[in-house]
Amino acid sequence: MTQDRDYWLDMLLRIARPVLEALHDRRLKDSMPVASGGQGREKYAGLEALGRSLAGLAPWLEHGVRDGEEGRQRERMAGLARAAIDAATDPQSPDCLNFCEGGQPLVDAAFLAHALIRAPQALWDELEPRVQVQLRTTLLSTRAIRPVFSNWLLFSGMIEAALYRIGEAWDPMRIDYSVRQHEQWYAGDGIYGDGPEFHWDYYNSYVIQPMLIDILDTVGHCHEDWRALREKAAVRGVRYAGVLERTIGPDGSFPPLGRSLAYRCGAFQHLAQMALKETLPPDVEPAQVRGALTAVIRKTLDADGTFDREGWLTIGLHGYQPQLGEPYISTGSLYLCSTAFLPLGLPPGAAFWQGAADWTQKRLWDRPGELAVPIDHAHEEKYGK
Repeated sequence: MTQDRDYWLDMLLRIARPVLEALHDRRLKDSMPVASGGQGREKYAGLEALGRSLAGLAPWLEHGVRDGEEGRQRERMAGLARAAIDAATDPQSPDCLNFCEGGQPLVDAAFLAHALIRAPQALWDELEPRVQVQLRTTLLSTRAIRPVFSNWLLFSGMIEAALYRIGEAWDPMRIDYSVRQHEQWYAGDGIYGDGPEFHWDYYNSYVIQPMLIDILDTVGHCHEDWRALREKAAVRGVRYAGVLERTIGPDGSFPPLGRSLAYRCGAFQHLAQMALKETLPPDVEPAQVRGALTAVIRKTLDADGTFDREGWLTIGLHGYQPQLGEPYISTGSLYLCSTAFLPLGLPPGAAFWQGAADWTQKRLWDRPGELAVPIDHAHEEKYGK
């Protein structure tokens, strides 16, 4: 399905290119508008835009096609990404970004760290030694920030996992606390609470499951009890991917539940990650996930008003809807939508990019009686079922 892949790549580059080009030229602070639902977000927006853009772009930078036009684009974007990291971490840069003032930098340093986990060669091994020192220093500086007692614990854990990956002295305690506490918050049927109370929102997909799985995939082998948590997280992740696939309507719409809807198609980061890892539920075909995600991407990003005249994202779920911006939302926050594009890290010959298949709701509502839809069953882990 070459058309789908071409569309995905064009849209991902449309999202990420303004951020990376501005940082490459060291003019991000001067050129990126900072629309916000609250006050004082200017000091955070730059790192938000960088960390979140790279979190979604990373698998393609690491594993994307090396030849032809796509290969040339990948090489150019990888160079821009490394230059952007340099500009963001160089103390002499006019675009040196805030990694330690306030609480928010912990969040977006973690998204940047997640990008390093997803693209260790493109975004770490190929950095100049000087830039590696800068990046290591800025990641370490986030240890001064105390995480909120919620999914934020995983931000500290993700940064430590990245430090482990780059050969820096890392703190197992921060990882242990983050993964064990989320084990305590597991609510059942593939869903974790976001802190002591359960919330109906997409934070299991925005943050919790993608980070938990990748932290444990990175360091889970270090301790026997972490291995057991890794196995549990993997099984739960498969179940939650199945749940997410079933929430996507025939037209690509999905229930507008909870906070942060302005992250748009980023609500399906977890489904995209499980497609990238080729660990979807057995009754879910990769092609149907491609179809579902393509529909969501089109629904949330093709609408008029999604981008401003200079190409920056605007606040909204379907076009420009500033009323959906919570006080912590800014222009930089919106770039989490890039994480819906993780399967671009799969080669064109992968099953994900082959054939065509309707997703569950499209089968159910558009073609009743014609195609069987598997009955959904809860994952009853406590009872060994």
